[in-house]
Amino acid sequence: MSEPQAHASARRRPDWAALVIAAGLGLLGVIVAWDASRLGTGGSYARIGPQTIPYVIAIGLGGLAVWTAIEAWRGDFPERDRQEFAPVAWIVGGLLAQLVLIRFVGFSLATGLLFAMTARGLGKVRLPLALLVGVLLSAAVWYVFARLLQLNLPAGPPERLLLDLLAMLSPPRTVAGAS
Repeated sequence: MSEPQAHASARRRPDWAALVIAAGLGLLGVIVAWDASRLGTGGSYARIGPQTIPYVIAIGLGGLAVWTAIEAWRGDFPERDRQEFAPVAWIVGGLLAQLVLIRFVGFSLATGLLFAMTARGLGKVRLPLALLVGVLLSAAVWYVFARLLQLNLPAGPPERLLLDLLAMLSPPRTVAGAS
């Protein structure tokens, strides 16, 4: 290690953001262990029951918390890039818009708007094109989930238009045995 690097690492302070992450990991491990302790005992024959895997996960989270805290206290994490606020705002705004609009405009428009705003946040500049692509992809997803898998997704004007178009394109069904 060269002299300037040695001085730089000796002067580094604890990484407070990483210490917060370590505390969050530790808290999550405690919550998982507490929840596992409330599960009923089972598997008395093999001594492996429904508590086993959650306890393993809790131990793993605790180990990660300790490791992260040690590395953070030493200042061993690499310097992070400066956080850009605008992309985060575009994506969070898209999520909020979808949350508010999905009941009123339907799945395709709300999710298409989310797609467009996320694309804009990740660097895509042509918002109208991203919106068109998002609505078309969302309409296809809506059709697969709502019609083929019979799941209840909110339907708005685009979904009703899609169903009307498909009804016009499909041949009329005949009932067997009708004269």
